[in-house]
Amino acid sequence: MTDSAAEHTAALGLDLKHEPLSADKVVLGNPSTAVRELEDLAGCGVGIWEMTPGTATDTEAEEVFVVLSGKARLVFLDDGSTLDVATGDIVRLRQGQRTSWTVTETLRKIYFAGQ
Repeated sequence: MTDSAAEHTAALGLDLKHEPLSADKVVLGNPSTAVRELEDLAGCGVGIWEMTPGTATDTEAEEVFVVLSGKARLVFLDDGSTLDVATGDIVRLRQGQRTSWTVTETLRKIYFAGQ
């Protein structure tokens, strides 16, 4: 590929290998996640992440993501605020935020995360 050629990934059709979440993160159901690292862009990791229905907790990294498909509710555990996300939404997360993700339709996102 030359420097002028574009790189292409079919993000919605990309086959991902799911793994169960660790029991200490699962709150409800039996959610699994999958991730595919795509690129490093000027020190920012770019990839596809997916979670199946259920509820799980996480501690966030510096990240911006775009929801490609699915629906979820994020609860920010430090202050109790909530955010409903769905296809087309863009979200900014901050390093260290403690969250709970309740996925109602398998959520697939493309993320841009600081390293």
